[in-house]
Amino acid sequence: MKESGVWTEVTFNSRDPLYLQVIRHFKEQIAIGKLQAGQVIPSRRELGAQMKINPNTAQRAYKEMEEQLLIITEGNLPSRITNDARVLQDIRAELLNDAVDSFFLSVHKIDVSLEELIELVTSKYGVARILDTK
Repeated sequence: MKESGVWTEVTFNSRDPLYLQVIRHFKEQIAIGKLQAGQVIPSRRELGAQMKINPNTAQRAYKEMEEQLLIITEGNLPSRITNDARVLQDIRAELLNDAVDSFFLSVHKIDVSLEELIELVTSKYGVARILDTK
């Protein structure tokens, strides 16, 4: 498949189950637009080979994504990303909430004021936007 870079650019960690990391990778690729609604995705075996994971792990990830309505598999047709706009919007909201929760837990321990936090986030966000345009 021509999108093979989407599948080979993932770095796995050792603390989270591999199939959950595969699902998160799919969600991140959808959120940033590398995977589109209705796009055909690799078979379970192809994904396993491209990501260098066991096909059973890929199967477990696909089963979970089907249950979450993230991907659709109909009969013998290739699996594809859902066309459901609500599901796709929920993915972005889920990833954003996870990032903010993680950020908040880290910052809360430091006991920083809201004003200082807003100033720092605004500054970092501005720098990131400048770097994105280069």
